Amino acid sequence: MFQSLSDRLSNSLRSITGKATLTEDNIQDTLREVRMALLEADVALPVVKDFVESVKQRALGQEVMKSLSPGQVFLKIVQSELETVMGSANEGLNLAAQPPAIILMAGLQGAGKTTSVAKLAKLLKERDKKKVTVVSADVYRPAAIKQLETLAGEVGVDFFPSDPSQKPVDIANAALSHAKKSFADVLIVDTAGRLAVDTEMMEEIADLHRALNPVETLFVVDAMTGQDAANTAKAFGETLPLTGVILTKVDADTRGGAALSVRSVTGKPIKFLGVGEKTAALDPFHPDRLASRILGMGDMLSLIEEAEQKVDKAKAEKLARKVRKGQRFDLEDFRDQLQQMNNMGGITGMLDKLPGMGNVAQMAQQNLDMKQFARMEAMINSMTPAERRKPELIQGSRKRRITKGSGTQVQDLNRLLKQHKQMQKMMKKMKGGGMQKMMRGMGGMMGGPGGGMPPGMGGSGGLPPFK
Repeated sequence: MFQSLSDRLSNSLRSITGKATLTEDNIQDTLREVRMALLEADVALPVVKDFVESVKQRALGQEVMKSLSPGQVFLKIVQSELETVMGSANEGLNLAAQPPAIILMAGLQGAGKTTSVAKLAKLLKERDKKKVTVVSADVYRPAAIKQLETLAGEVGVDFFPSDPSQKPVDIANAALSHAKKSFADVLIVDTAGRLAVDTEMMEEIADLHRALNPVETLFVVDAMTGQDAANTAKAFGETLPLTGVILTKVDADTRGGAALSVRSVTGKPIKFLGVGEKTAALDPFHPDRLASRILGMGDMLSLIEEAEQKVDKAKAEKLARKVRKGQRFDLEDFRDQLQQMNNMGGITGMLDKLPGMGNVAQMAQQNLDMKQFARMEAMINSMTPAERRKPELIQGSRKRRITKGSGTQVQDLNRLLKQHKQMQKMMKKMKGGGMQKMMRGMGGMMGGPGGGMPPGMGGSGGLPPFK
């Protein structure tokens, strides 16, 4: 995420963080590079000017001059100003209204509105335990209504059917009536997008807003459009009383211009980041955490929260008990670990949040066959329960049957069995107190008992989602 911006900023700041004293000259040189990095990241020019000026004023002030490590303080100033640009803190949804609380989604065509509706519905259902109804008022794109129906079924929320022959306001009113009767907590309304901002579109969405009077009006925008994202959000903000922004396709955006511009240009907070295609790939936006990631310091808090929410604690505990008793680590345990890791965004998603591992995550993305884990799971699923419990049974004709059933090659299966054997040996070493000793050793390297690692990733509370 924002890899090119992160690399440029890290390189610009590396030269100054080790300096014993800061002068106006070396601050100016560094800020010149920071300015170029931000402009190349497609951050809006007024935002860049204000950011650089704020950093300069603080860097030449007393907080740096009196410090024993001025270079480190300068880095903290840059981090603090990045947070200020993006919004000082996470701003969640305000759903304090008589149910159903209405959320209106607006944005251009192709920004990911419909997918974001499903992602938000899933988040509200699973995290906030809300009963959610979704409806599509997009009567122009033929597949929009069907797409939302499919996604609603996938995430398990109530879908109110609509028809392209109806007027958007009529659809919205009927959906609201249905949501009240079914005692829904939240109604999310998907609206039509256009390829560009136009008068007709704006009038239609303004009519919808007047009819529904939503508590949240969220603008969905593609992060990869950079500075244009902020300008489009501003245009929408002049017609609609927006309450926040959802930035989509952030995982594919190496520049970060939209994330750094939207708040300043629109005055509206970014509330969520779309970080992938899966329906679980919607993260609450935390400016402090993103600033930390941009500067290469990782985002351990988000990793810990993901572990809390997405790691199956019952399975982790069951495996921990098996390991402590020295019981056999079988292929079903191996499959569980693969699934746990996949739930947390895969190996690159996890590496990207670890301090100093952004480049490693990028290299992993380029060099790893990301479909490998899906193939491994398919092979394990093609085995019989007996084969999963006793992998030594898998010989000759069994290998051919498993690879045929999973669409893989015999060498893929041999590699899987070898990896499982290696993990089995490692688990044997953790019998009794071996696991605690290993984790204490890691804790020493990472700062304190358990090393600040997420629950399920250290100590006796379970094993890492994947080793």
